[in-house]
Amino acid sequence: MGDIRSIPSAGSGFSEDEDFTRFVVNIKRLTSIDLSQYKENQMRRRLTTLRMKHGFRTFDEYFAALTAEARLRNEFLDRMTINVSEFWRNPNRWQVLREKFLPQMLNQSSRLSIWSAACSTGEEPYTLAMIMDSLGALDRTSVLATDIDDGVLAKAREGIYLERSLRDVPSDFKSKYFVPEDGAFRIDGRLKKAIKFQKQNLLLDSFGSHFDLIVCRNVMIYFTEDAKHILYGKFAQALKPGGLLFVGSTEQIFSPGQYGLETADTFFYRRVN
Repeated sequence: MGDIRSIPSAGSGFSEDEDFTRFVVNIKRLTSIDLSQYKENQMRRRLTTLRMKHGFRTFDEYFAALTAEARLRNEFLDRMTINVSEFWRNPNRWQVLREKFLPQMLNQSSRLSIWSAACSTGEEPYTLAMIMDSLGALDRTSVLATDIDDGVLAKAREGIYLERSLRDVPSDFKSKYFVPEDGAFRIDGRLKKAIKFQKQNLLLDSFGSHFDLIVCRNVMIYFTEDAKHILYGKFAQALKPGGLLFVGSTEQIFSPGQYGLETADTFFYRRVN
């Protein structure tokens, strides 16, 4: 691959800030990932640790290696996207979804369209599929699960998880939907077939529309305020009127009305028009 940099590399007046700024520009051109939309201190600290792990003195050197080695690119992407996920994370919120909102939706519609955005290794969309099956409505539901990282999508499609990921799964769900296998657990094949996994860049790609439920949890905290504002607006427009956006426990929307949303319950927001 040729040199795609448009900002001159550092010479005698080397600046760490300029070095990182060049890296942000170069990464956007190489991968379409805009690191400037992420909180800089968190992202820069994480990537500096990764760069130094491999012995690169500067981000210029690190970027040159990323263009040459797929292994380093995959590692960079995995670190950048903060892939931490669990089944039934914050169980009481999933209980509200299962007992309150989904029955209401199923009474109002013959078929539900659900999107798990930034789904990581699949625990969240599989939790949704378990819940829909427990309600007898899996065959009336389409579940889309997206992420920017091909590596985590491959793991999600494989559907094999360690015990620690299952710690909040209710015992009856664990026995019904997981099969012990070589010290881990394999997800039920019916749930796999119910979910469509695909790659997506939330900050760059267009969204679908007319979703009954969008789940995007514990992701927005890594974005800048400007990026969050754009994304909340896009999520709201992707919902059908009356549809719900379900966010994480640290991601409360303080002025939902500016996006055409209203608070439906703690961490649940409904599109009002």
